[in-house]
Amino acid sequence: MENKQVFINSLSADSPPAHLSPTLKSLWYDAKGDWNQAHDQVDQLGGQDAAWVHAYLHRKEGDIWNADYWYARAKKTRPALTLEAEWESLVDYLA
Repeated sequence: MENKQVFINSLSADSPPAHLSPTLKSLWYDAKGDWNQAHDQVDQLGGQDAAWVHAYLHRKEGDIWNADYWYARAKKTRPALTLEAEWESLVDYLA
């Protein structure tokens, strides 16, 4: 697993570290402003972690119905947090 600070520091690079999991790569691309690449990382993945990241991305996109579908797949409810706080929660959990 990735250390959170190492992950945060990697955001200054032009590409994500090769060893990142697809879910962390998704969050890396999201932080760099590339929603499409972030979505591509988790779009075909199974599992609750990927579903949570997928939900977050659709929430950020403004597609709340789709976000709620993915939150349900992640066995979570849409949080009342800001998008930034949810991103932090995801990084804390996945790193």
